Amino acid sequence: MFRRLIPLLLAAPLFAAHAGQVQVAVAANMTAPMKKVAADFAQATGHEAVVTIGSTGKFYAQIQSGAPFEVLLAADDETPAKLEKEGLGVAGTRFTYAVGKLALWSADPNTVDPQGAVLKQPPKGKLAIADPKLAPYGAAAIEALTKLGLLATWQPQIVQGENIGQAYQFAATGNATLGFVALAQVMADGKVSKGSAWIVPAQLYTPLKQDAIVLKPGAANPAATALVNYLKSDAARATLRGYGYEF
Repeated sequence: MFRRLIPLLLAAPLFAAHAGQVQVAVAANMTAPMKKVAADFAQATGHEAVVTIGSTGKFYAQIQSGAPFEVLLAADDETPAKLEKEGLGVAGTRFTYAVGKLALWSADPNTVDPQGAVLKQPPKGKLAIADPKLAPYGAAAIEALTKLGLLATWQPQIVQGENIGQAYQFAATGNATLGFVALAQVMADGKVSKGSAWIVPAQLYTPLKQDAIVLKPGAANPAATALVNYLKSDAARATLRGYGYEF
């Protein structure tokens, strides 16, 4: 009996020895799906993704200043490309892990119609967006309003959050009647799960290609490599599809 236990005792630490942590900077639009992705990643690989949520623009500045993030999941494709060019990202690890969608949303289930005609009515209350200088979804909101010819109408009513998470909170708490948010923030299992929403037509804004990249601090970390590989898996993509992302 004792001899049978020895291989088990020797084998037990092996999985732990190979398991590790990866520090991940994640764009705020990925808050909800990343919770499930991180949990499934841990179950599949034994590695732990330690997630920090924020705006892509702010992460860029922090990474330039030496923040020890090992993987970036951005809300755009430009920021990872810049980091790779600047030598702060590992060459050859950058890829598009999702394409996001913009939605006009209200916590009130009767406010936003499926065609977004509410935008063409006289403004009633505030309109929340993410800071377009820091957050790609904020820039997409401004672009959509501009193409609709409604930016001047809504400009006085706009309130800005630092990132798309704050913009969503403004609308969710009623501090703003409407909000331009990431579809993923109000969708689950392939349908809008709360409030009312208009999925903004893709032709009204530049495609929200979201790229990931391994950063220099993660170059030798197997957990970092494992995470980017997991994001390419069918399991991860099935999760992201449930939140409205495309590929």
